Amino acid sequence: MKKLIFALSTVAVLTGCTGAEKGAVIGGAGGAALGTLAGGNDVRNAIIGGTAGAVAGTLIGSASDHPGYCLYRDRHGRVFEARCSRR
Repeated sequence: MKKLIFALSTVAVLTGCTGAEKGAVIGGAGGAALGTLAGGNDVRNAIIGGTAGAVAGTLIGSASDHPGYCLYRDRHGRVFEARCSRR
């Protein structure tokens, strides 16, 4: 019952967030869980996994905030965002 209440409250909190914020929270929680599972029951593993998951989740979530836009790299190595080209 406690798990259900926690899950429902988490979903309720995330409904007003942007894609990047949702990705950071979900990625951080998932990364912390995977870090603990992979490295043993150690706080350091959870922190490293949570940090990596939050960064990855933020990047993936921010990409979903702009549907129809893609990231491109010009010949000088600079990254820019523009409408996706249809080929």
